[in-house]
Order: sequence, then C-alpha cells, then structure tokens
Amino acid sequence: MLNSARLLVLLEIARRGTIVAAAQALHLSPSAVSHQLARLEQELGVALVERAPQSLRLTAAGARLAEHAQAIADLMAVARDDLRAHAEATAGVLRVGFFVSAGLDLLPRALSGFAARYPRVELELVTGQPQELVPDLEAGRLDAAVVFEHPLDPWCREATVRVRMFFAEPQLVVLPPRHRLGRRPVVRLAELADESWIGTHGGGIGEPVLERACAAEGFRPRVRCRSDHYQVTVNLARAGMGVALIPALGLADDAGVHVCRLDHPRLHRRIGVATRATNRNPVLHAFLTELDAAAAETGSLLERRWAG
Repeated sequence: MLNSARLLVLLEIARRGTIVAAAQALHLSPSAVSHQLARLEQELGVALVERAPQSLRLTAAGARLAEHAQAIADLMAVARDDLRAHAEATAGVLRVGFFVSAGLDLLPRALSGFAARYPRVELELVTGQPQELVPDLEAGRLDAAVVFEHPLDPWCREATVRVRMFFAEPQLVVLPPRHRLGRRPVVRLAELADESWIGTHGGGIGEPVLERACAAEGFRPRVRCRSDHYQVTVNLARAGMGVALIPALGLADDAGVHVCRLDHPRLHRRIGVATRATNRNPVLHAFLTELDAAAAETGSLLERRWAG
C-alpha cells in the first residue's frame, strides 16, 4: 500500500522543483525528503525523478503519480474541512481567488446569494492576476478563481484546471474633459495615435495589451504615466493626463470624463471561472451556481450599457 505521506512529499517536489525547497515547505530536513523519495521509488520499483546538479525533473511515471497525489491531497483537504465544519458547527471553508475589478460587482453579487444560503461557510478571498491565481488553484490553496483572458494576451492553461468562460467584457476608452472626441459614442484606436496615454505595467508578464493593440494598428502609444489601479487611471484622465483603456468592470466612477466604446475586434476580456477537476469541496458547487447567475446578470448589464 502506498504511503500517503510519501505521496505528499513527491507532490511538493513536483511543485517546488528541488529537494531543499520541498523540505522547507514541508518543514523537514532535505535528507528526510530524499529518504522518503527513495523509499517511494523502492516501493514502486520505478524512477520518479531525474536528478540534475541544481534541480529535479519528474519522469513520466513521477508526473502521473504526482497527479494522483494531488487528487489524494484534495480529498484529504475535503476531509479536514468537513471534520472542522463538524467540530465548529459550520458548513466548511470556501477559498476564492479573483482579479480586483471582479470584486467591484461580479463577485459581491455572487457572494450575496451564496452567503444568504450558507451563512456559516468561512470565506477566504485572495486577489491577484490569473497567472498568479492559477498556480494556487493547482496546488489546492484555492477552490475557484475568477479569471479573465485577453485575446491579445492568452495564458497557458494546465490540464488539471478547468476554465469556463461567462461573457466578453469590452475595453472602453476614457477621455479627459473637453476632449475633441468626447461626443463620439465609438472611436477607433488609430484615431488616438497622437494622444498621450495612461498605460498599465502589464503585471510583469510581458508587453501590456495597450502596446500590443497599438502595434497591430501601426503605431506605438506615447505613454505618459502608468497605473494598474483603474480608479487612479480614471482620476488621472479626469486631470487631463491622457487617455486610457479601461475594462468595463473596472469603471466604477466615470464622473467628469468621457467614456467611449472601442471599435476593435480583439480589445476585450473574456471573464470566467477556473476550478480543479479533482476538487470535492461540498460548498464549491453552490458557489459556482451563484456565480453563474451573477455572471449572467453582470454580462447582461454590460451588454445593455455598452453594446449599442
């Protein structure tokens, strides 16, 4: 019979890439982790890792066993949460990651209905970009992640993660007061080629979407300043610092600025939820049901406001 503790050691090695890092995460000595790995390979009669001077790489057998270990870890987490719920007279724990602008309307709308039905569920909410949240989802530290994806900036999805998209969220152009295009309901990106822009930092994952979109239109935007906080960006536009692209969910206050739809087939975000196929958290399904309903409402509101 396989030892579950040794399987968890293998899972941590798969996540961390080295014996030392796995040992630190497990609060064990490196020699203890090496011993557990060796015992596991001996019991199975198959090599689970390929050793290099500075790192380890899982063999095909090791990768498959790590997937089974993740499923076992998920079941153990569910058992732990279920016992804690019994002991504390609660209904469990739900861990949800989300990008910040989803927290302005979409997520509160979903949690309102969920909390009314399950008032004793403990909620753990974590903010981050999709590329930050998905690794935590894979590792079992999150039950679900509300995510987005740009057609101009797709991210790599792992086989263990399911992503279901809800609706397309338009990118909007925010113009300062008295701007020459302020009376226009729709503008084209090329019409803004000579403007000063308020850009973003791109989340440290590559060239920001604004620069990619402008490059496809044949120009490079003149970025005057950058902010990843959408309300700060709107305030900067209101102060006359430049024009900006804002996703519709991030536009909480448009007083004192002009907002136009953008005529561009690839400047939007697809909003969805990512989950793990092996997750058996009993309250997850109820949350996803509420999130489905909230997404339908939010998507409908955005379509009515910005589609025509």
